Amino acid sequence: MDSNLGIAKEVIVEALAASMEPGTNPEELKIRRSSSQVIVALPKSWSPEHWFPQDSEAKPFGDTPIGREKFRSLRTIGKDVDATVNGAFMARFLRILNDESGKFRAEVKEAVGHDKQIIFTGHSSGGPIAIYTTVWFLEKYIRSNEKQTPRPLCLTFGSPLTTDRTFCHAIRREGWSDCFVHFVTKLDIVPRILLAPPSSTRELLEEIFSFSDPHHKANQAKLATLFVNVMKNTSCVANYAACELTGSKHTLFDTMSRFIKLSPYRPCGKYVFCTENCGFVVVKNPDAVLQLLFYSLQIKSETELQKRAEESFKAHWRYEGALNRSLAPHSVVCLQNLRELPLSSDDAALNDLNLFAPARLCLRAAGELEKKKQDNQKRIEGKVGEIESALNALEKYRTTSKEGYYDAFKLQKEEDDFKANVKRLELAAIWDEIIELLRHDRLPDGFEADEKWVVLGTRFRRLVEPIDIANYYRHSRDDVAGPYLEKGRRPSRYRFTQKWREHAEHLQADSSGESSFWAKVEELKNKPWEKIRNEVLDLGAHLKNWCEKEEVESDLFSKKSTLVEWWQALCKDHAELHGILPIPPVE
Repeated sequence: MDSNLGIAKEVIVEALAASMEPGTNPEELKIRRSSSQVIVALPKSWSPEHWFPQDSEAKPFGDTPIGREKFRSLRTIGKDVDATVNGAFMARFLRILNDESGKFRAEVKEAVGHDKQIIFTGHSSGGPIAIYTTVWFLEKYIRSNEKQTPRPLCLTFGSPLTTDRTFCHAIRREGWSDCFVHFVTKLDIVPRILLAPPSSTRELLEEIFSFSDPHHKANQAKLATLFVNVMKNTSCVANYAACELTGSKHTLFDTMSRFIKLSPYRPCGKYVFCTENCGFVVVKNPDAVLQLLFYSLQIKSETELQKRAEESFKAHWRYEGALNRSLAPHSVVCLQNLRELPLSSDDAALNDLNLFAPARLCLRAAGELEKKKQDNQKRIEGKVGEIESALNALEKYRTTSKEGYYDAFKLQKEEDDFKANVKRLELAAIWDEIIELLRHDRLPDGFEADEKWVVLGTRFRRLVEPIDIANYYRHSRDDVAGPYLEKGRRPSRYRFTQKWREHAEHLQADSSGESSFWAKVEELKNKPWEKIRNEVLDLGAHLKNWCEKEEVESDLFSKKSTLVEWWQALCKDHAELHGILPIPPVE
């Protein structure tokens, strides 16, 4: 078992026991300590207000952008889109985090102080709280390097989906995916609940809670209706996702999406499916997990509907028995090479999850998409030599330009200026292709955080954007399109690569403008002082900082450069500018 999950059996059992422990307070933590670990079980609740936001303006599924203040990494870097989470569950997490007693923060601080691994766990609606708590810990202690501490672990049991595709992308990009392990029994309805809209699932919560009493007798017809509603919505989400995997259009869903919104929630992390035949199926690919959630709970005929519906409600409360049976030395199947998954086999664990031909085709498609992303990265990595060669040529041009790099290109007097323009266009074509792949999610999740590409992107931006700006103003494009830095004018190849560096180096957003300041100079140089004073002082402070850090080249201070002549003219009348930049006064 350890070799497949990297988690000791005893830890799984202890975490499950803590998460299943009953409690009356929806914010009460259950703590279990050992010499090397601390288990923090997050509480569950069956109150509708703890599942669905009460705000009348809330979106149909209660989804809300995650707070960037505490979760800076939970977004796409280049596209700068925040991840979406369930607003009600996030509110519960924040109440626990900010509780006046300080119990939660104290437990975390003590565990970190003693170099203990902290394990956040939750059963049912405690699962999402455990997920958000783990990400908070990763942001605060791991990504920030606040203190060298063991990576946390998140173990959930029967958790509903409450994170979107962007959340999953960010977790994979940061290399945190293995911190999240979700156990799901084949029949448990709860992991699928939030794929259906709240308006049709509130009643379902009450019914599921009733089954916490093993002697509860329910109306099977009613359960069947609730079950069918959830699975119909799960079918819509899974089928639409399958169309996206294969690159085909589903015209019905496209038309219906104008009127009916599909759930935004998607799996994130490693999933461990517990089969009925005492086995585990382990899946990391989030697209494959979504298909498994749909196919594993299918029924063979209408005659078994009511029985299967009741079993799906009961299964949510039977994780202890299911895991104890599966943790014994039985079959463990890790679905890794999905592209080569056979369309049929005698594997009992896979067949028990209803992984027959249609399901396996969907899993193959998930693997194929992942392979295409890897192939795309290999293809553009094959162009690294071409990129570096062109950058080297521009570096040589920069160091030999008599008027200064920016102004020489803007004047276009020499043959070398023309050659530099050819290199600029060649590089623009390559980087625009990279950005287009990122826009359409056709590169691996970790690409934008790859140190090699962050460094290369920064070098590209610093060498090429100044002459792109020079070209923009040389042709007076600002007269028609407006200033270069206005929204929508600056090419994505520079905006994306700037955000890569800011993310990698934990810099403030938009602080890495050392490659685009020439556009600010062009924008300000013909305006009256009283309108630009604060902007000039701000620009001067930034330039001074960039100079000290050697993030801009010294040639920008050439005697006749646009910057020097403009700054010297300002200094004649405004003494407060003296000494900010290493520019001598006019003789």
